Amino acid sequence: MSLPPFARSEAFTLGVELELQIVSRHDYDLTPGSDDLLRLIGRHKLAADVKPEITSSMIELSTGVCHSHPQALAQLREVRDALVDCAQQQNLRLCGGGTHPFQDWSRRRIYDTPRYRQVSELYGYLSKQFTVFGQHVHIGCPDADQALWLLHALQRYIPHAIALSASSPYVQGSDTGFQSARLNSVFAFPLSGRAPYVLTWEEFKTFFGKMHHTGVVESMKDFYWDIRPKPEYGTIEVRVMDTPLTIEKAAAIAAYLQCVARRLVLEKPFQPQEDDYLAYTYNRFQACRFGLEGEVVDARSAERQSLRAQIAQTLKEVESHAIELQAEPALLLLRDMLGRDDGSDAAWLRAVQAHEQYLPEVVRRQCLRFEGRAATL
Repeated sequence: MSLPPFARSEAFTLGVELELQIVSRHDYDLTPGSDDLLRLIGRHKLAADVKPEITSSMIELSTGVCHSHPQALAQLREVRDALVDCAQQQNLRLCGGGTHPFQDWSRRRIYDTPRYRQVSELYGYLSKQFTVFGQHVHIGCPDADQALWLLHALQRYIPHAIALSASSPYVQGSDTGFQSARLNSVFAFPLSGRAPYVLTWEEFKTFFGKMHHTGVVESMKDFYWDIRPKPEYGTIEVRVMDTPLTIEKAAAIAAYLQCVARRLVLEKPFQPQEDDYLAYTYNRFQACRFGLEGEVVDARSAERQSLRAQIAQTLKEVESHAIELQAEPALLLLRDMLGRDDGSDAAWLRAVQAHEQYLPEVVRRQCLRFEGRAATL
């Protein structure tokens, strides 16, 4: 399969994808309910789309092309409400979170499509361990060269996205010590990590051609990069986020990235360089391990700053762009999160477990939060 041409899209348009956990109301473990949910949700006329994911205990929802935070939030709420209703009919529940706290990966079933069967045959047990749940955000780009420029300019904000969305402290029944343990599963794939540093589409086509020639890749879907171009959509796709516990936080993080992208393109506060990646893996680890308390390094100045402080500074820098994009409520939600020690989803999950000492109850509370109902300790 050749690389498709880069479609033209409107600058700074927005698309949001969320991978959700399907759990049983009986024991709150993951359960293979995606076929039943897809059958029922197909009866609804929605602006958003719903489709299967790699294992049958997962489902993915995605908005259409949105221009603003309110539009994205409205679409997410509409599809959330429809899915929750369908799940109730099947004695199922849905929730966010980057990992299920106690599921056994060996019990998962690969969803029966040619693509997922191929992935399973290639990656073996890693495919079932890929039952982790992420948020992807698409940002529209009017041309391919701007898309690649923005991709590399955004790399320094990848730790922000990880820390703001971190919601995967538990794996296989144990507290990992990470705020986002999900990305450790993604990093196991050989074509994960960062995109190659090329700034023109002609260079990128050359790179893709060489990779295709080796037989290692067939299409862009074979790259599990943190940010990747999506030529058929005319976007770049940011892929590092855990699925947040609420629709509201997911929409807010998407709007944050949209505002940052607009500032980068219109103000060009810096030009991306290959050396910007010198501290990339370290900063990414800090965000996964410590979340908002992580300390990141500026590769150019060697200065260190906490992610909490850096995100607060960025929120000020994008204020004018938030006004243009109708994203002020999103930024207000994130400011409130930064102002509280327990503001992150990972901290909330740990607090519930500390109180209840029972991970199935933690998942039940996650479901309440996703459904939009209060879930106090």
